[in-house]
Amino acid sequence: MRFFHVADVHLGAAPDQGFPWGTRRKEEIWDSFRRLIARAEKEQVDLLLIAGDLFHRQPLLGELKEVNYLFSTLTRTKVVFIVGNHDYWRKDSFYGGFPWCENVTCLDSARCRRVVFPELGTAVYGLSYHSREIQEPLYDSIKPKQDGLFSVLLAHGGDGQHIPFDKRKLLASGFDYIALGHIHKPQILERNRMAYAGALEPLDKNDCGPHGFFAGEYQDGRVRITFVPWAARDYRWLEIRTDENSTDFSVQRQITEYVQENGTKHIYRVRLEGFRDPAITFQTEKYSALGNIIEAVDHTEPAYNFAQLKEEHGEDVIGCLIGKLGGPDMDDIQKKALSYGVWALLEVSGR
Repeated sequence: MRFFHVADVHLGAAPDQGFPWGTRRKEEIWDSFRRLIARAEKEQVDLLLIAGDLFHRQPLLGELKEVNYLFSTLTRTKVVFIVGNHDYWRKDSFYGGFPWCENVTCLDSARCRRVVFPELGTAVYGLSYHSREIQEPLYDSIKPKQDGLFSVLLAHGGDGQHIPFDKRKLLASGFDYIALGHIHKPQILERNRMAYAGALEPLDKNDCGPHGFFAGEYQDGRVRITFVPWAARDYRWLEIRTDENSTDFSVQRQITEYVQENGTKHIYRVRLEGFRDPAITFQTEKYSALGNIIEAVDHTEPAYNFAQLKEEHGEDVIGCLIGKLGGPDMDDIQKKALSYGVWALLEVSGR
């Protein structure tokens, strides 16, 4: 039996508003989901498991119809999903009474229930959010029936405000596989037993790294899952080390070359670390023109010639500070601390 474990699709989200590439991001999330459905159909997987937050907020009726059409194109795959904290089952939600196609099951209850697929020898358990927050550890007490079926728990949460759980209790519950959602970074909590699929597409600059879903297979009593990178683009860190020879133009060239080599479609967070000539200013506000640069921060320190400054300032406060703290045996932390102090004093003196 083969399955896809997906979570946190967040249809309707529109990341990076105000940036040049932001106009495409909302549609990219829908495109990614459509490609996923096409992949499930092509591979004829048995189950598509969606562990919450299919939508970014309360879905519109038209959006439910679009998703239902996509599900209807699956000729073999059964779909099981739960509703997460972002698109929780509100009393006036269009979820209520929606006529899903016959291959789709929404485990819509606020308490755990299950759906059984005898032809697959599989039972899927889960519950849906009926409020934005659930602080009860609802999953810790759930156990599957001992009926010989391959048992899967669809679960959404894991922090204090969204169904906290005890990993050890979940692993001891008896489920063959626990398909988690809510945390946007894909991660395996227990090999081939419990995993967060992560967001299908990254949703903000903190979602660095690869995103996608897990493809799983259950055979002869064993589960095996494999992460499938799927996102149209990633958020990536770019750290540039500078020294007293670096200039603003040289840094811009490094950024441009890195973006060209590593993919112009990706979105970058640039961080400058190291030292710089005190006469040089890195104009980070202009770096967004070099590619999809969502953030550029300057953490560099001025590389002062302390011996020269000591000679220039003699016994004034700057000279005394350098004489007290400076020396050939300074480590990086001491040098940074002295640089901060000298910079502050030079700012006060207007030099």
